[in-house]
Amino acid sequence: MIQDGFMYVSVLTAFAALMVGIEKRFKANRFFKFIPGIVLIYIGAALMQTAGLFGDSESNVAMYTGVKNALLPAMLMLMLLKCDVRSVIKLGPRMLGGFIVAVFSIMVGFILVYAIFKNFYVEDTWKAFGALSGSWTGGSANMVALQGILDVPENIFGYALMMDTINYAVWVMFMFWLVPFASKFNKWTKADVSFIENSIDEVAATSESEKEGPQFQHLLYLLGLGLFVSAFSTFIGGRLPEVGAVINATSWTIMIASVVGLVLAVTPAAKIPGTLDVSNVMLYIVVALIASQSDFSNLAQAPIYLVSGFLIMFVHLVIMLLLAKLFKYDLFTLGVASLANIGGMASAPMLAAAYNRALIPVGVIMALMGSFLGTYFGMMIAKILGAI
Repeated sequence: MIQDGFMYVSVLTAFAALMVGIEKRFKANRFFKFIPGIVLIYIGAALMQTAGLFGDSESNVAMYTGVKNALLPAMLMLMLLKCDVRSVIKLGPRMLGGFIVAVFSIMVGFILVYAIFKNFYVEDTWKAFGALSGSWTGGSANMVALQGILDVPENIFGYALMMDTINYAVWVMFMFWLVPFASKFNKWTKADVSFIENSIDEVAATSESEKEGPQFQHLLYLLGLGLFVSAFSTFIGGRLPEVGAVINATSWTIMIASVVGLVLAVTPAAKIPGTLDVSNVMLYIVVALIASQSDFSNLAQAPIYLVSGFLIMFVHLVIMLLLAKLFKYDLFTLGVASLANIGGMASAPMLAAAYNRALIPVGVIMALMGSFLGTYFGMMIAKILGAI
């Protein structure tokens, strides 16, 4: 049993690196298309805890709290460096409207399903659903942030991650399956798609990919900036008043770091190469830490959570279809808006590329919108679910 805090964090970091290496080595394997490396990290770390590898010594607890609280705000701030609000505005009202429709339908899905099946869930499931809603309106980083904000029990958080993996994988496949039917769908809704073609060049010009790979100084810039913002946000957040059961010191810290990231996104700092690489390293370590506090003793509850996930997505689909017909939305807008929320950066650009490679920047920008707003949507949904 590992009782030394440094050894505890080192083992988890090394395991995360091993899983990433295996995923990269066998990335063409179908297995990794459905079960990404980040999920294997969670499962592996949780199995280690279940097997008794990690103890609950003061050293381990202190390292868990200290490392997680330091990396989480830094990770979110770095991820938001690519979210330029000026590019978001250029998407136009139709694309922004599609994003809002997707968010609204997902929120309704969570509220309805939780209200109907509340008695079938274990205690504090509303916190797990709040964290999951952050992922399904933003991305995995938002879910990890909300796990800390809402203080989601690690065991229940495992259900949320399971839903985020299995339900999400099925939804992504469904979205790609719909692509060939875009013209028929657009005729049914009587959608005008000319605005997409007219804005392709302008949006693409604002979303050029980095040509220069990260160098030593870039990595040091990002690490120093991220950790400084994390320390600053923690210092200020710990001195602000609590508001209700959701807005606490952790909430303030996350919000401050997010706002700083959004502000820096319109400065030269956003052009530093390697931002996503550094932030993803932090994300994987934080996920491994969270998983190391979990176990699989309550997996008997898993089926009801998977069913709930599919029902949430069904409500999301029905509302999207109704509003698409009412407001004459095209399939591209709704599909990318949906995956920008539920899938985030991992899938929204790929779906956009399935329609037209020139539309990839649209998927990127919409996913970045979710990355910034997902935490706040999750907090809002958690507040509603906690009151049901």
